[in-house]
Amino acid sequence: MSSSPNYRHSTGDMKKGEEGYAESDVVYSFEEEEVPERRQIGLFSAVFIIFNRIIGTGVFATPSTILGLSGSVGLSLFMWVIGAIIASAGMWVYIVWGTAVPKNGGEKNYLEYLFRKPRFLITSVFAANGVLLAWAAGNSLVFGEYILRAANVEPGRWTLRLVGFACITFALLLHGLALKWGLRLQNFLGIFKIFVLIFVIITGFVALGGHMKVPKPDNFSNAFEGTTANASSFCLSLYNVIWSYIGFSNANYALAEMKNPVRTVRIAGPLAIGVVTILYMLANIAYFAGATKEEIVGSGRLVAALLFRNVYGPRAERALSVFVALSALGNVLSVIFSQGRVNQELGREGILPFSKFWGSNRPFNAPLAGLGLHWIVCLIVIFALPPGDAYNFVINVISYPLSIINAAISFGIIYLAWRPYPDWPRVGIFAQIAAGFFGAANVFLFIVPLTKPPAGGEPYVSLPYWTHAVAGWAVFGLGFLYWVIWAQVLPRIGRYTLTRSEEVGTDGLKRHVFKRNKIL
Repeated sequence: MSSSPNYRHSTGDMKKGEEGYAESDVVYSFEEEEVPERRQIGLFSAVFIIFNRIIGTGVFATPSTILGLSGSVGLSLFMWVIGAIIASAGMWVYIVWGTAVPKNGGEKNYLEYLFRKPRFLITSVFAANGVLLAWAAGNSLVFGEYILRAANVEPGRWTLRLVGFACITFALLLHGLALKWGLRLQNFLGIFKIFVLIFVIITGFVALGGHMKVPKPDNFSNAFEGTTANASSFCLSLYNVIWSYIGFSNANYALAEMKNPVRTVRIAGPLAIGVVTILYMLANIAYFAGATKEEIVGSGRLVAALLFRNVYGPRAERALSVFVALSALGNVLSVIFSQGRVNQELGREGILPFSKFWGSNRPFNAPLAGLGLHWIVCLIVIFALPPGDAYNFVINVISYPLSIINAAISFGIIYLAWRPYPDWPRVGIFAQIAAGFFGAANVFLFIVPLTKPPAGGEPYVSLPYWTHAVAGWAVFGLGFLYWVIWAQVLPRIGRYTLTRSEEVGTDGLKRHVFKRNKIL
C-alpha cells in the first residue's frame, strides 16, 4: 500500500438559508492512508445491534413497577403488548427516516433535516439532550442491587451508590484504556444476557408445571382483578415498558456503515422487535407463574431473583442475581460505549466548548474524554438522587424528552408527505398511519406526566411526581440557552460567523463541522 498522503476536500451545501451553509464552506482533511470500505455491517449484525441494545435490565427490573401501577396481572401483560405495538410503529418511523437520510447519527440528522430555522437551534437542543441525560446510571444501580443481593448484603443508601459507582467506573476505564478488551467483554455479555432471559423463561415453564419450593400462585384465573384505571398510572407503566424496548432505533446510528442500508434496516428492525416481544411476553408469564402479585410488587427490581428463589431455592436466587448483574454490566458497557461516541462526535463537529478535548481519541485510541463526560453526568445522578427513586427517575427523565423527539420526527413524516423537500422520498399511506399513531402515543406520554396522579399512584417515594417532566424540559431549555450564547452572543462579541461544512475525516465518515469565520 502506498504511504503517500491523501488530501480530500468537500464543499458545503450551496443552498442559501439551509442549515447555514455558505459558498465559502470548503474543508480539506489530511489522511495518511486510503480509507478502507466502511460498509461492513450485514443483516445479521444489524439485527444483533438492535437486539443487544434493547435487552438490558428492563425486563428483569421493571415488571414489579408495571404490575404495581397496573394493579392486575392481565393489564400488566397487556401493557407489554401495547409497548410492542408502539415499538413496532416507532420502528417503522425510523425505517422511513433511515431510508430517506441513510447517514450515521439517528435523530440528530432527522431533527436537523426538519427544523432548519433558526439556524443551529435544533443542533444545540439535541446536543444538550445527548450530553446531559445519564443513560448508564440506571443500569449501574441495578447492577449494584443484584450484586449486593448475591453477596447477601442489604443494599443500603451508600453501599448501593458505591457499587453503582464502581460499575460505571469499570466500564469507563475498560472502554477508555483497553478498547479491544472492552468490546470483547461487551459482546460476550450481550450473548450471555440472551441466555439468561431464555433461562428465566424455562424456569417459568417449570413453575407452571408446579415444581416449586413454595405454593403455586394463582395469578391467571382472575387476571384483571384489581386493575388500576387512571391515565397517570397507565402513562408511567408505558414509560417502563417503552424503556425496556428502547434500542429499536439503534441500527440508525450506523447506517453509513451498513451494506445495502435500506434493505437491511427494513428487515432487521421488524425481525428484532418480533423476537424481543416474544421473549418479553414469555418472561413476564414466567414471573407470574412463579410468584404472587404481592411478592412481585414487593420485590422492587429483584423480581427475576424472586422467581428463582421460589422455584429452585435461595442458592439459585443468588446465582441468578449474579447473572442479572452481569447482564446489567453488559448494558452499561454498551450504553457508555455509544454515549461516549455521541459526545465525541459533538466535540468533533465543534458544537461543545473545548471541542478538541471532547473529540479526542487520546491517549489510547479511544474516546476517553467523551466517555468521561457521560461518566460525570451519571455520577451526579447516582449520588444526588435518593437511591430508591434514582432508577425510576433515570427511566422517566430519559423517556420524557425522547417522547418529545419521537413525536416531532413522527409528525414530521406526515408534514413532509404533504409538503416535501425536494430530496424527500415518497412515503406510503401505511407508513404515515404508523407515524401518526407513534406520534400520538408520544404526545400522550409527555402531556399526562404534567397532571397529578391519584393517591397511591405517585411515581416516586421522595421526589415530586413532576420531577422528570420538569427535568426533561429543563434539558431542552439549557440547549436553547446554549444556542443563544454559542450561536448568537459570542459570534457578535467575537466578530465572527458560524458556518457548517461537510468534512471527510480520517475514519472515512462524513460529518458536518462548525467553523468560525472572522468578519473583516
